[in-house]
Amino acid sequence: MTERKKAVFNWSGGKDSALALLKTLQENELEVVSLLTTINQDTLTSSIHAIPLKFLLKQADSIGISLYSVPLSEGKKTYEEGMAEAIRHFKNQGVTHFIFGDIFLADVKLYRESKLHPLGIEVVEPLWGKTSEEVMHEFLKSGIKTKIIVTQADKLDQSFIGKEIDSAFVKSLPVGIDLCGENGEYHTFSYDGELFKYKIDFEICEANLISYDFKMDDGEVKSYEYWQAEISA
Repeated sequence: MTERKKAVFNWSGGKDSALALLKTLQENELEVVSLLTTINQDTLTSSIHAIPLKFLLKQADSIGISLYSVPLSEGKKTYEEGMAEAIRHFKNQGVTHFIFGDIFLADVKLYRESKLHPLGIEVVEPLWGKTSEEVMHEFLKSGIKTKIIVTQADKLDQSFIGKEIDSAFVKSLPVGIDLCGENGEYHTFSYDGELFKYKIDFEICEANLISYDFKMDDGEVKSYEYWQAEISA
């Protein structure tokens, strides 16, 4: 029997990540030695999704794969620096592949490849090339349970926070919103289903309106507002 190559799964905690990991484990062609998540060192929450570290650790425990967190802090350690450290760490363990849950954003995939290929790491994308409709269909069939915890405020209002991703949700989406939120319209927290050994109990206490600044390729800085849930046990 051929020995499987070692891989790290880049874990966001959301639905596409959960589906991509489930597919990877079912196909059993790679040995997933760890989950990896970047977190804000000041808030101890994941980037963008804002999932508290303790809930990311609960997800990892329920899945049965350890979590390696990469702490980032503005002015201290950039994403590129943190990932470079993580790659060195895992290459010493014989890891050759990094797995992601992207669907169709070509610039994101090219960025990952441009950073990882020179370091000898192959990029694996289990959902790549599928339409959002196909991915959503697969997700609903998978039985994974997930709820919305972040929305881009100008795309989806506060009422979408806490919604379960199911057929009713799909029908409720406004025209122009990607079914899987691939353009950043919403982000999710997965907590139950075949991927997990036990259900992760959590509550959404409230949703806060948060503003983020993003620096564009041309140097322009744009601000975006998000509804962001506070999660507690």
